[in-house]
Amino acid sequence: MRLLITGAAGMLGQDVANAARDAGHDVVAFAHGELDITDPRAVREAITTASPDLVVNCAAWTNVDGAEEHERDATGVNGAGAGHVARAAAAEGAWTLHVSSDYVFDGSRRQPYVESDQTGPVSAYGRSKLAGELEVARHAPASHTIVRSSWLFGAGGPCFPATILRLAAERAELNVVDDQVGCPTFTGHLAQALLTLAEWRPQGVVHVAGGGACSWYEFANEIVHAARMECEVKPCSTRDMPRPARRPAYSVLGTERVGEAPVLPDWREGLSEYMAAKVSA
Repeated sequence: MRLLITGAAGMLGQDVANAARDAGHDVVAFAHGELDITDPRAVREAITTASPDLVVNCAAWTNVDGAEEHERDATGVNGAGAGHVARAAAAEGAWTLHVSSDYVFDGSRRQPYVESDQTGPVSAYGRSKLAGELEVARHAPASHTIVRSSWLFGAGGPCFPATILRLAAERAELNVVDDQVGCPTFTGHLAQALLTLAEWRPQGVVHVAGGGACSWYEFANEIVHAARMECEVKPCSTRDMPRPARRPAYSVLGTERVGEAPVLPDWREGLSEYMAAKVSA
């Protein structure tokens, strides 16, 4: 299969490109500096020239707090940019595999969100990701899969475990919020799932996230324990650590598309693989 990957220098994009090459696929990979998805003409030219079977859109504005002040820019990438990719892919007869986020939900539930649950983002970032879903569905109505995932972390870029490891090396204790719950998802596992979806091509929205759920506090505690560091991790509330962007209090993802949504390993297994990759790097 010939795959075109946008955002290929990002944390997820790197893992998708590597996994696709390892699986024997023909890969055309574009980093942001090589292809800006906010430029519709450049996107159309790149996809027409490559003539892929499937386009994996990993390009994204990922600065959640920064999106509050720069919502237009975030939406230009996550919203309109996603639409440019889907429209060009559809015109070329290629399938679009687009990566979205758990932040499209408001976090008011206390049971896992499934694909048909009502969205209601509470942040500019969440609104920009929801805009991208709508753009993809509009421009590639019969040839798209939208993959919502959660709390991504990986060896190829900045992420929560990297931040915790750095801070734990500098401080005797850390305060981490325990009232936000989600599904940490290792990008190495998600990349393999995206390749599976590239083969299956389910139409519409599919939820794929790390198995199990935890709070940021529990995640941080597990990271420090896995690294055998002496730092003490203490729980606190979101109110104690205000951020520019509001986060969903609960954004655990489940699925109603059994048999169509790949099942990922438990998030702890993802953390173990992350730690092993960091040690060997």
